[in-house]
Formats: sequence, C-alpha cells, structure tokens
Amino acid sequence: MSSKRTQPVSPARRAAFDILNQIESRRAFADILIARLPDSDLSREDRALTQEIVLGVLRWRRALDYFIERYSARSISKIDLPVLVALRIGLYQLRHLERIPQSAAVNESVNLVKRARVTSAAPMVNAVLRQAARSKGEKAGAEIDDPLERASIEFSHPRWLLERWQQTLTDSEARLLATANNSPPPTAFRINTLHGSTNEVLSALEANGVAVRKSVVCRDAWIVESGSAASLINLARRGAIYFQDEASQLVALLVGPKPADRILDLCAAPGSKTSHLAALSDDRGWILACDRHVHRLATLRDTCRRLGVKSVDALALDATEQLPLQTDFNFDRVLVDAPCSGTGTLRANPEIKWRLKKEDIDRLAELQFELLTRASDRVAIGGRLVYSTCSLEREENESVVSQFLNGSSMYRLIMPDAPCGLITTEKFVRTWPHRDGTDGFFAAVLERVI
Repeated sequence: MSSKRTQPVSPARRAAFDILNQIESRRAFADILIARLPDSDLSREDRALTQEIVLGVLRWRRALDYFIERYSARSISKIDLPVLVALRIGLYQLRHLERIPQSAAVNESVNLVKRARVTSAAPMVNAVLRQAARSKGEKAGAEIDDPLERASIEFSHPRWLLERWQQTLTDSEARLLATANNSPPPTAFRINTLHGSTNEVLSALEANGVAVRKSVVCRDAWIVESGSAASLINLARRGAIYFQDEASQLVALLVGPKPADRILDLCAAPGSKTSHLAALSDDRGWILACDRHVHRLATLRDTCRRLGVKSVDALALDATEQLPLQTDFNFDRVLVDAPCSGTGTLRANPEIKWRLKKEDIDRLAELQFELLTRASDRVAIGGRLVYSTCSLEREENESVVSQFLNGSSMYRLIMPDAPCGLITTEKFVRTWPHRDGTDGFFAAVLERVI
C-alpha cells in the first residue's frame, strides 16, 4: 500500500530536487553542489541530467514561475517550497527538454511531492503540468503590456537588472546578454604546467577522444569541443588540468608574475587564480594567498596540493584590515580579485540573479574601493597592482578604479597585455558573455610610480 502512495523517483530527478531545495532553503550555491556529483553513486547519464535540470530551473525560474501561477491560479508565495520545486522541475522538462517524454516529466514531479510528504499537493501538480503540456506553444509573458516586465519574464531576469543593462548597453544588446546568460557555458580549462607538458596532456585527451581548441581570449586556455567528460574529470583529479573560465584565466596573465616575485593575492580563495600565478612563475616565487574565510582557505590549500603548487602560503585575514607584516615589506605583484555581484557569471551561477538586490551594487563598490586602497599600500615602487571582478556593473569596475586614481598620485594605469578586442578606450579589460563567449570580467592594470 505504501508503494502506491510513494512511487520511485529517478535518481537524477531526486538529486536535482534535493539540490534545488538546498539552494532555496539554505542559500547553497549550485556550482558547489554540482561539483560533488562525480563523487556520488549516480551514473554519468544521471549526473548530466541532474546538472541540466538544476541549472535549467535556476536560469529560467521567472518564466517557469509565470506559467505555474498562470496554470495554478495562485501566487508563487502561496505554494510550499517542495511543491514549487517539483513544479519547476516538471515544467522545465516540458518546455526545454524535448527528449524527455511528457508523461515522465509529469509523473515524476507528482512522485517528488509524494516523496517530500506533501501528498495533498499531488493532484494540483498533476493538473498544472498536464495543462502546461497542452500549452507548450504559449510564450512567457506574451500578454504583459509593460515591455520591460514582459522582457523580464521572457528572458527570466530580474526587472531591475535588465533595466540597468538597457541603460549601459542598449535594449537589443541587453536581450542578447540575457540570452547568453541562459545558455550553458563551454567547458574551459588550463593545462597545469607544473604537472606535465602541454603536449603530454593534449596527447592524452586525443587518445581518449576529447577534441579541444585553443582560446582566442586567453593564451593558456583550452575549450572542449566534444568528447568524454569522464576523461577530463580524471585529468583534473590528477592535477593535470584545471577547469577555469577563459576570462578568469586572463586575470593571472595580466598580473604578469615572474620567478622570484613576491606576490600578494588578497582575495584568493578558492585558489583558481592563485594556483595559476604559481604556475606562471614556475612555482619559484612566493605567493601570500589571503581570505577571510578559513574553510575557503582549506579549499585553496587542497587545490594547490592537487596541482603540486608549493610556493603558496595561505593566511586568514580581513583584507580591509592591516596586513600582519612589517610596514616596509612590499610585493612585486598584488592581485585584488574583489568580492563582487558576480553578474558576469550568471551562466554557471544563475541563482545569483535571484539573490542579488539593487542596493548591493553600491554596497559592494564601497568594499571594493576599500580593498583596492588597502592593497595599494603593499606594492613596491615599479610593482604592479591588478584589480579585477566578475561583475558587469560600472559602479564596481570603472568607477572604483577612477575613484582610486583620482585620490592617488602614486599609481598610473598601464596598457594591459590582452587581445586588443577586449581592451576598452579607457585601457581597461572587459569580457562579455554575449560578445566573447566567456564569463563577464573586468580588470585594470596599475603600476606604482612613486
């Protein structure tokens, strides 16, 4: 009898349901939870479907909620979270995954709410999803008169964020950006030259049927075109490669580390750029990697250990406070990869757009200016200071650097060593998801002159 009340749910949908519930109820991060999937007992196919459902639901959440409210005749706020998550999972499959049979999308969502002990909601879930299956041709927000509200629903982005982008870009380019944000990013990686030669890694990939191409954005980056994810994961676990977006990799190149350099990475965890700096300096310099969160520094240490990096020392500190070093101890290179809104990373971290608030931008800009100012005191004369974010917002980028330079005669902005198409008229580096196919990054390269 109990088996009739609670039917089995496929492992992929069960895992997706659990992850999405954690993201909503505990403010967990999708990328961290998805990164743990290879260590689960899910098959390769189930891991892929789990990831596709989780990220798809997060990307299209506003459009999905529009249809849920339309077909249920009730506000999202009135629907229990487990029921809402099950509805989003079913609706996403119906509208975006044509290979999934409609019956499977509907029935498994019904079984999910039963598994979550919300059996009373099963008839409503069944009715809403069957209506959605009959109405797949409907366009999200089609009957909304307000163009901005309609675009917010159609492109599944917060209204205020689209409005900002329309003001700084254009209406049509803001739509292209939102479309790019709702698309899966390509898999990018760099070869860990401390582990083995580039030719050895490329030969191993070719032998396992993995096709790659060189990035045009960053000379160290490679893009996967086809092949087995398992082969790539095995190489990453061995420390031969490191998964990292092309634009993120570019930041370490802008720092330009050399062997014997003393380098300060002020906001270093989880260690992506730190370990890249170590490789670029042939692991023969000294890198002080700082972060305020001890658990994130543990991740950084694990990253360095896996990649064979020995030149990094990790230090837990609040970067807005004085460094616990002698006042005359300065660094040849300093990187401030500042905490930011993350609006350039919505392809891989779509939950950000639903958590971010308009007022967060100015708050973050104040913190970023404080971090940049604090870091500037630790750069040797003739040394280099790089400020970067993965934000698209001018307040966190150009405005922070301009405010800093206007208050300091010790620094000058220098031309970055980057592809000319990424350098703005103001001599900053910018990448865009819809223009460059990468995460959206900003970087400024400064030199201390006195």
